[in-house]
Amino acid sequence: MKFQEPVIYQIYPRSFQDSNGDGIGDLPGITSRIPYLAQLGVDMVWLSPVYKSPNDDNGYDISDYRQIMDEFGTLADFDELMAVAQENDIKIMMDLVVNHTSDEHEWFQQARSSRDNKFRDYYIWKDAAGYDDDGTPLPPNNWISAFAPSAWEWDEGTEQFYLHLFSKKQPDLNWDNPTVRQEVYDIMRFWLDKGVSGFRMDVINLISKDPAYPNDPEVEAGGHESALWMAANGPRVHEYLQEMNREVLSKYDVVTVGETPDVSTEDALKYTGFDRDELQMVFQFEHMDVDSNPEGFGKWNDEKFKLVDLKRVLSKWQNDLAGKGWNSLYWNNHDQPRAVSRFGNDSPAWRVLSAKMLAINLHFMQGTPYIYQGEELGMTNVFFEQVEDYDDLEIHNAWREYVEESKLIPPEKMLSFISASGRDNARTPMQWSAEENAGFTTGKPWLGLNPRYKEINAEQAVADEDSIFHFYRRLIELRHSTPLMITGTYELLDNAENPLDEEVYAYLRTGDDESLLVICNFTDRQLTRTFEQLDDSAELLISNYPDDAVETLRPYEGKVYRISNR
Repeated sequence: MKFQEPVIYQIYPRSFQDSNGDGIGDLPGITSRIPYLAQLGVDMVWLSPVYKSPNDDNGYDISDYRQIMDEFGTLADFDELMAVAQENDIKIMMDLVVNHTSDEHEWFQQARSSRDNKFRDYYIWKDAAGYDDDGTPLPPNNWISAFAPSAWEWDEGTEQFYLHLFSKKQPDLNWDNPTVRQEVYDIMRFWLDKGVSGFRMDVINLISKDPAYPNDPEVEAGGHESALWMAANGPRVHEYLQEMNREVLSKYDVVTVGETPDVSTEDALKYTGFDRDELQMVFQFEHMDVDSNPEGFGKWNDEKFKLVDLKRVLSKWQNDLAGKGWNSLYWNNHDQPRAVSRFGNDSPAWRVLSAKMLAINLHFMQGTPYIYQGEELGMTNVFFEQVEDYDDLEIHNAWREYVEESKLIPPEKMLSFISASGRDNARTPMQWSAEENAGFTTGKPWLGLNPRYKEINAEQAVADEDSIFHFYRRLIELRHSTPLMITGTYELLDNAENPLDEEVYAYLRTGDDESLLVICNFTDRQLTRTFEQLDDSAELLISNYPDDAVETLRPYEGKVYRISNR
């Protein structure tokens, strides 16, 4: 299968299906749900990390890359999952987390044992920049990590700082060390030889750090997560990815996507260019920031996005990569709030229609569609009444910073921000049925359930031919049978530089003989729009309403016409 063709489904294993009653999703649970995924029609499943981990950051802190997390099962369970997936024509994509390890990984345990240990250079160590009046060592620069006040942690035993762009329990690997790179390639071969067909590469554009380690002026201006932006797209990152491709990826039939914070389309073409021999596509986050407030508290707000901003960003990525690189298409993942709550309308009146409209809007663009678990059910954001009910490290760090320490945000307001923007919105357990604990577990779920599971669940959706689930199934079938969805050019049907329509997102996908006209109403109001492309040849290909009103756009209506170019 060419990498442009599959539809990929992301599973967050901890929250997908528990098989043994401990309240935590696991590999046998995923295996039991393969028939459900086969019915949906997806081609590939991306597993968020399942490796051995102490779970400081829900599996993104890995202590052994060749073993399975105890809570998730065993390597034998993984082999069984692979076998059942293969029987159902579903491939497996692993999450490759190699910017950092856990501080409990054997490499780091050895590295911090002494300065002359052979593993010392597997990580990034620096002397103190000096000492303050009470003898406290000062970090090498002012970088702020994503999860802690400083990106540098003092190691008392060896009297040096180590770099961690994320939690202090996630020390960054030193990719300038060729032995480290070979260790990573060996890990990749281990899983590829087991039959894995793809890698999603966690924050892969952060692996090459500037050896000068300059101070970040944004820190003095109140910037946050500065280390991520200072490290992004570093001086040797393309050299390393080309080496990875040459030594590993080019020797397997594999799909690759890199998570790349702080990339422009120009950067993305270096990572995904068809002539670059690096990655096949990237996850960019520009459209995930359309409701951010850089003048306030960044992602922590409950403001609604503006459609003109969303159209400008998505159109830029469609146009700038056209014919030269490849897009990934997604509305949500394990780090983002639920799409229907964020970009649609999750009220009972409009949830189903707006979820279907969002699916149309995304799946007809050029790129590889990613479906996050529960998206095909229209799962929504959750509201918990106290911060203790949330598990996410990022949420608790933000609460400490903004509520407890600075007191910049009142507790009740911060809870509304978390409900709108927090990562745990995506991590509440999968809603399989209206039974106790939503059919996720017979025990106590590791994270609270969304109370809407009694109305929103897979059992109900599969039984209802008009459900969001079956709408996604039809979209996937269309993608498999409509090459134009993959190959057609993209044209936004208003001015890309200054999109004037604040209510309707309409675009054209054009091929040699025919075109697809995609029209999506992002409001809960009835609108009137005319499109010159609609002629007697127009055939309604798919719609989220049972009939067609042509020039009338009903609330959250999404529809696609097939039009002859002859």
